[in-house]
Amino acid sequence: MTLSASLTTPIRVAAFAGALALVAGAAAAGPSLVVDVDSGQTLSETSATEPWYPASLTKLMTTYVALQAVRDGRLTLDTPLTMSARAASMPASKMGFAPGVEVTLDNALKMLMVKSPNDVAVMIAESVDGSVEAFAAEMNATALKLDMRESHFVNPNGLHDPAHVSSARDMAIVARALLRDFPDQRDLYGIGALQLGDEIIANHNGLLGRYPGADGMKTGFTCPAGFNVVATATHGGRRLIVVVLGAPSPLERTMEAGRLFDAGFAKLGGGEGPPESLPDSAVRSAPDMRGEICSRRNRAAVLAAEEENAGPATAVVGRGAPYSAFMQAPAQMTLEDAIKPVHFDPEPIFIGPKPGWTGPVLAAKPSGNDAGAGSPDAARAYVTDKSPLAEGAETQGAPAALKGALKPVKLAPLAARSHKPVAAKPQKQTVAVKAKKPAADAQLPPAH
Repeated sequence: MTLSASLTTPIRVAAFAGALALVAGAAAAGPSLVVDVDSGQTLSETSATEPWYPASLTKLMTTYVALQAVRDGRLTLDTPLTMSARAASMPASKMGFAPGVEVTLDNALKMLMVKSPNDVAVMIAESVDGSVEAFAAEMNATALKLDMRESHFVNPNGLHDPAHVSSARDMAIVARALLRDFPDQRDLYGIGALQLGDEIIANHNGLLGRYPGADGMKTGFTCPAGFNVVATATHGGRRLIVVVLGAPSPLERTMEAGRLFDAGFAKLGGGEGPPESLPDSAVRSAPDMRGEICSRRNRAAVLAAEEENAGPATAVVGRGAPYSAFMQAPAQMTLEDAIKPVHFDPEPIFIGPKPGWTGPVLAAKPSGNDAGAGSPDAARAYVTDKSPLAEGAETQGAPAALKGALKPVKLAPLAARSHKPVAAKPQKQTVAVKAKKPAADAQLPPAH
């Protein structure tokens, strides 16, 4: 394989070599699934009904429940939501807003899909249903209606809890339901970057701008779950959903999803029936991947792959690459494709209510009325994914691979309704998110 000019520095060549070794020595594949969005047919699957920790793929269900509340008239996309002390206390990845800061639901959902902040997920849950516990109950009721048979949710962000589980089949079901039931929000899942004031926030999805026709949806990572993704791509008038669970690194996650897209688009007609018809698994508990994913032996390789997968980018603009750019059959994505830099025009967002807003502002119910607040069960819903090998990771505000890439926005503690929106600066040019080379003993990425 010939290295491009961007890979000729000693550091990048070493990282690229490490990525090659990582892929060559990849562990056995975890669950996966490929589904045709329009026909609903399963095109391929591996252990798709086995339980798995979804990590931040959970936020797809959080988004579905929030959009369902909008559809039901309980709030609007412009309704301001309030950051509570409980939400602000969540471990990284997070926006880091102070209690009392308001964010419209529209901006909160964009943050949720791009940065995957755990504090914003809780803010959405508390504002929509009054408490995390009530929102989790609605998540589970909605999952039953969608025939998601392996899923049980205890929080809106996917922070690790042994009782918080799903499956590749269930993640494909909620992904397809989002596209089917809320077609006006389809662009939400393909935003490549956000801009909040001077801060540029890049999407974790390594397929955007790299795999032909990739246009969404969500990644997730904790040590017990491994690196997960639900991805969508469009080619030749067909849209596919790919789910990959338990990959050993972000790069492996991206490469496996690309391989499954290639195979899915090459398959014409047929199928194995809808995901709902797949036989239930005899496995009753999700495996804990912590030892394999977050061991000291694998840490440097994971971080190198994280850096390359989120690296700076070229010539692709907007919310994923336009379909018109890929009228020819997509070529198989190479390893060099997967780590190439990609530029995006950032989507501007702001904090505070929309100018002129005169409607209600939603917030968590007072603690006295929130039966779950402060209880052992409530605390259990936020078991931190912390191990001796990732000490302090939960205090980071961005993945270790992006440290130095993001210019933090300074937000002073503000009381609710006492602040003005932060106006995003006009962005005329495409921007690149550069990753700082992590040290060999750097921390693992925070959960996202």
